Amino acid sequence: MQATDHINTYQKLQDLSAKLISEIPETMAGFGELHVNAVAKGALDNKTKELIALSIAISVRCNGCIAFHVHDALKAGANRQEIVETIGVAILMGGGPSMVYGCEALEALEQFELNQDLPL
Repeated sequence: MQATDHINTYQKLQDLSAKLISEIPETMAGFGELHVNAVAKGALDNKTKELIALSIAISVRCNGCIAFHVHDALKAGANRQEIVETIGVAILMGGGPSMVYGCEALEALEQFELNQDLPL
């Protein structure tokens, strides 16, 4: 199995998202507003919401989502242990396939930790 470059995946999706914004601005504006409101501090803080999003990304097997939500969880203040425990909960809920994508999330975490010069 070839390693995924999660940092490149994150950056590439940022660029591609910008292109989608220019092609379908109303749809992307709606999605952007949904994202901002869904992760805004409420009864749950932003970090907790990013960890939930990461567990769902693992469960639905979305590498791009894993890259985004590992990045955003770190940005929201999550530490390694919190992310690793989130991976564990996703494995509990998703079984074997989530274990494989949990490995992807751990790899993403390690890549973002090694590249701390990347702005969070």
